[in-house]
Amino acid sequence: MTESRLKIAFVVDRFGARFGGAEAYGVALMRELAVDHDITVFAREYDEACDLRLPYVSLRSWAGWPSWVRVLLFAVRARAATRHGFDIVHSHMNGYCGNVEVVHVTPVRYNWRVRKLPFLKLALSYISPRVQTYLGLERRRVAVKNSHRTVAVSDLIANQLRQAYGSGLQAPVIPPGVTRPPDSIAAERDATRTALGWSDADRVCLLVARNPLRKGLPTALKALAVLPAHVKLLIVGGNAGTREFVLKFNGGELFDRVRVIDATPDVGKYYAAADVYVHPTLNDSFGMAPLEAMSFSLPVVLSPQPWCGFAQYVSHGTEALVLSDPENASQLAEYLRAIDGDADLRARLVRGGSDVVDRHSWDEVARRYLELYREVLAER
Repeated sequence: MTESRLKIAFVVDRFGARFGGAEAYGVALMRELAVDHDITVFAREYDEACDLRLPYVSLRSWAGWPSWVRVLLFAVRARAATRHGFDIVHSHMNGYCGNVEVVHVTPVRYNWRVRKLPFLKLALSYISPRVQTYLGLERRRVAVKNSHRTVAVSDLIANQLRQAYGSGLQAPVIPPGVTRPPDSIAAERDATRTALGWSDADRVCLLVARNPLRKGLPTALKALAVLPAHVKLLIVGGNAGTREFVLKFNGGELFDRVRVIDATPDVGKYYAAADVYVHPTLNDSFGMAPLEAMSFSLPVVLSPQPWCGFAQYVSHGTEALVLSDPENASQLAEYLRAIDGDADLRARLVRGGSDVVDRHSWDEVARRYLELYREVLAER
């Protein structure tokens, strides 16, 4: 079936790489599929700065509604809008419109029915319209039925889905891919560092995150505090709250060694300007940013499982350095010293990271989704 041109509806909250890792996954995948197939995006927002322009249907709701009401309205409208006229409906949203439903985050039912919760919080969840709405939508989303597939972006998410919905749930794992940057981007390194106020003698640690506090900013700052002054921290995706947190940390003594850049679709130049990528995340079902960093030949330090799903795809010491705990700032500082002072270690991590990149091409990701589409169409 994949030899013919398919009409695909892609359903997502926001379409644009600057919105986060899950959103970047969707943009990159649709970029691959759009070469041979017709894609229509159904979303609440489409980033005007996104370089991939596809037909777009807005499903925006009144901002005054509570978030759970907006999610419910989105699910209902997405189902109505995609019910006819498409060969495949590919959804990244909690709802029930998709032939292929991709789960990027910890399942709702796992959070509320599998994990141990305080008694009062658990009891109130049974009468909470917010929790019940999310649970109901997810139950329909993962229901086993004809012409339908639930996909997890990591083994961590797949295991959580099975714990939440039973071991019989089939959830193929298709992790994100990555595209190597053009060689020309290396020429932007000096200009970017100069604009940041840093020289080539500085050692720049990079953290790219929509929510830096959840991705390990406190741990990174604690490590920075015990490292020499030439070690800097660059945060891409932060906001005024991030700047305030950095300013107040340790009385502001690190503020001059840290730069906070707002969310931007032009992240590549900051990867090119960095020397090492730090990812002491507290919660990542996969973790696209460290994989992207490897494509820019950066050594990576990251959290272990279950805090970072990507950790299962790398070998400690040869492809990345994996922390024992995401809040182990002294170990993070130790690893950063080792990378800075041991050229052989750095070269080994760069080579290993390149091997990881080879295993995660977007072309391969697109091929696997097309196989699922073929199965769905055959069942239909």
